[in-house]
Amino acid sequence: MTDKPVVVLTHHLLPEVQRDMESRWNLIQVEGGKLNLAEVLSARPEARALISFLSEPVTREVLKCTPNLEIIANYAVGYNNIDVEAAIENGIWVTHTPDVLTAATADQTMALLLAVARRVVEGDRLVRAGGFDGWASDLMLGRELNGAIMGIVGMGRIGSAVAARAEAFGMRVIYHSRSRKPLLEKERGYRFVEFDDLVESADILSLHLPYSPRVHHLIDQSVLARMKPDAFLINVARGPLVDEAALARCLKEGCIGGAGLDVYEHEPRVNPLLTTLGNVVLAPHSGSATGHTRMQMGRMVENSVVAALAGKRPPHLVLEWRERKPESDPRV
Repeated sequence: MTDKPVVVLTHHLLPEVQRDMESRWNLIQVEGGKLNLAEVLSARPEARALISFLSEPVTREVLKCTPNLEIIANYAVGYNNIDVEAAIENGIWVTHTPDVLTAATADQTMALLLAVARRVVEGDRLVRAGGFDGWASDLMLGRELNGAIMGIVGMGRIGSAVAARAEAFGMRVIYHSRSRKPLLEKERGYRFVEFDDLVESADILSLHLPYSPRVHHLIDQSVLARMKPDAFLINVARGPLVDEAALARCLKEGCIGGAGLDVYEHEPRVNPLLTTLGNVVLAPHSGSATGHTRMQMGRMVENSVVAALAGKRPPHLVLEWRERKPESDPRV
């Protein structure tokens, strides 16, 4: 009987999924141990698969520690934590978990928007502190969403799902995206606008695009200054899209109405000023945090690793592989 393949897991998964993986493979978990990822991979050069998370950088230097790695299965739809080019150069598959977390992340977007617009967290604190003395006509006045303009940056799967939810709340949708969506424009009445026009027109500016160095600090001080003074910024995409220090200053000074954040520039660290402000709602990177979605994500990375270790083309490959791999390569 042959030994089980060695698979390195950077963080724990839901128990049902992890038990299944442990029955298939010799599963080495980095989290909670004395060694970091590079040290674990160096100590286990026979490792054939890595299951990674956005919080774990898989750099070119890390990949030098693992000569037998066949696949990196990222437990996320994004993969900016991985040096994909270095992986491709070393013949390593890179997969992710698209589609399955679309609905959960879109729901989180609306949850943050409603929380900041209707001051839900502030109201909760008021009641818990014993400060609720009874109904008053001017108590905890918030912002009505019906008729508001939802400005979406990135009209992909999640952006489109958010747009549909915004419609249900009576909002008008404008968007800016790398590519236009003529079918959505025709059937749903969404309007494509240039980024600067979107920033200046939107009552809610909601980010739904992947991170790359090209869009680092896409939302900076100059963009915040052009937003409406009562507008809200919602970010469930990637923290470094926003200049967090500039946003904190802006919220303190009241140059925009508020913000709802699920991601942060230097996770898990959050700008201390943000934690003192009442006009921002802060969530712990929980956009996909439903039991159903996290279970499906676990199964997706498991299936990708199973395929790769069987010598097959795994599902859910990242886009760069499809673009860069030559047609003569049998894996394409």
